[in-house]
Amino acid sequence: MGVLKKFEQRLEGLVNGTFAKVFKSEVQPVEIAGALQRECDNNATIWNRDRTVVPNDFIVELSTPDFERLSPYSGQLGDELAGMVRDYAKQQRYTFMGPIKVHLEKADDLDTGLYRVRSRTLASSSSQQGGPAPAAPPAVPGRPGAPGGYGYPPAAPPMPAAPPPGTRPGGYGYPQPAGPQHPPAAPAPGARTRHWIEINGTRHQISRATLVLGRSTEADVRIDDPGVSRRHCEIRTGTPSTIQDLGSTNGIVVDGQHTTRATLRDGSRIVVGSTTVIYRQAEG
Repeated sequence: MGVLKKFEQRLEGLVNGTFAKVFKSEVQPVEIAGALQRECDNNATIWNRDRTVVPNDFIVELSTPDFERLSPYSGQLGDELAGMVRDYAKQQRYTFMGPIKVHLEKADDLDTGLYRVRSRTLASSSSQQGGPAPAAPPAVPGRPGAPGGYGYPPAAPPMPAAPPPGTRPGGYGYPQPAGPQHPPAAPAPGARTRHWIEINGTRHQISRATLVLGRSTEADVRIDDPGVSRRHCEIRTGTPSTIQDLGSTNGIVVDGQHTTRATLRDGSRIVVGSTTVIYRQAEG
């Protein structure tokens, strides 16, 4: 049985009486639970081949109406969400540097039904696995609030001579390479570059010069996510391909960086709301 399903079943014991009224708001606890899972995935940092560290301190920002409905029960709900994160981490073989905590906060810039998740890694004197926690990584110049700041993944230890099996330079836990290791091969005569995106395992072909992502039915690719605006962002194919924020509420994150415009490469990870979009391109 999946972690989210178990969380929903545990929550059934709470959703009665006043809780039933509370959860009539547009933001549902299971949506928040899914967002916390994705926050772990997007901020997982490889320390060594046997240890992948994820955040353990989370803030869920809610609109004023949703916060007012949920805040009286934030302690109980926070405990349930923390338990869900712990179960999910065990399933994915993630580890923590300290106890798991989930807090609710009010965000005046969010409309009803929208939410935003921020996270950080807080080390304790002993890790969740019963051993001493790794030494805190040094501060990274030029990155305010890091390491351990909300919205940043935990900083990795010094770069090993060779990455562990299953990883590649530029993947999560490793800095982006300064440039291509080898000159890109020239496309064969007459070859055409194909472009597509992958969302939750579903492939969406890009057959035009532009592709709009959003929550509206008028978007080229509709993303059913309360953190996604009606017209959230636009991908433009070319040499190189780019992505442009269209004035969305929650912005876009490309390869771990908050931005309004970015160049895309094959394998680029785009986060809109709580949804991860993988950009792909290939010759032929």
